[in-house]
Amino acid sequence: MQSSSLLFPVALISAERRGDLSEDVYRLKPANSPDISVELVVTRLGMADDSQVRGVPVILLHGSFSNRRFWYSPKGAGLGAFLARAGFDVWLPEMRGHGLSSRNISWAKNRVADYARYDLPAIAAFVREQSGQVPHWLGHSQGAISLAAALGGKYLSEPDVASAAFFGCQINRRYWSLKIPPIEWGAYLLLKRFKQLSGTRLKRGPEDEPVSIALETLRWNGFMGRFKDAERDWWAGLAEVQVPALVVAAVGDRQTPEWACRKLFDQLGSEQRMFVSLGREHGFSSDYSHVEMLVSQSAQQEVWPLVRDWLLKGTTKSLSLILISEPTRH
Repeated sequence: MQSSSLLFPVALISAERRGDLSEDVYRLKPANSPDISVELVVTRLGMADDSQVRGVPVILLHGSFSNRRFWYSPKGAGLGAFLARAGFDVWLPEMRGHGLSSRNISWAKNRVADYARYDLPAIAAFVREQSGQVPHWLGHSQGAISLAAALGGKYLSEPDVASAAFFGCQINRRYWSLKIPPIEWGAYLLLKRFKQLSGTRLKRGPEDEPVSIALETLRWNGFMGRFKDAERDWWAGLAEVQVPALVVAAVGDRQTPEWACRKLFDQLGSEQRMFVSLGREHGFSSDYSHVEMLVSQSAQQEVWPLVRDWLLKGTTKSLSLILISEPTRH
């Protein structure tokens, strides 16, 4: 079968019409990491009746225990479908072992470091090749953390990123108890008893996560921990990021508190940046939670249009009109 890309082997595994939307599903085999068995499935959404006319590309990165259905339900709902109907060229990657992406040989050792260093650059190259444009990126939870790592580690740079949006993204949350070595070691030994964390059993989502992801997070938050890998300090690198950035927190988010998202906002070097806190005190209809901030009826009415407007400002090069938000500190 002829590859759909000149970069690396890519197979178009399905091309369907889903109501008013077109859905093309690609399987990428970039072979750019130590584990050459890695395959990444990426879904492309557009308008079925305007399949030859593509808008500005937007890449949506799902979080842990999740897959493309976070953005795009079987019934054609979700932020991904909303943006496609708004004229954007929407791309939905599924990370290693999630959704349609099969588990790689070293799945049990997967880390955010691998997503940032190998997978996101491969996705960026493919989307740029297919669209002919620089994509916007939006990540939720672990997807946003992976995006931050890729930017801070300079695995993605300005030629790859038109703008970056981080929803529910915490990096330097203060787990002070984990700074105490005996507690950190105990947590490490407890996690090592498991090979994977079940999303359904933990009631976190439909997918499982390798325990290596949790161990990596423990290392970031433990004694002398820092958001980095063995080669690069991602946290320090974020101060050099200059792409337009949107950071969104949810007042009712117990997993990623507002102040933790604010720390990411403060660390970013971008001059064109915006902070939004989704809560009643800031004019929204409710105090959104970690998932509700993007998947809920109220998000459909309040948050999705915010994302669309942010992207439209970027595509019309009017980002100079965006003011840096200074939310109330708590």
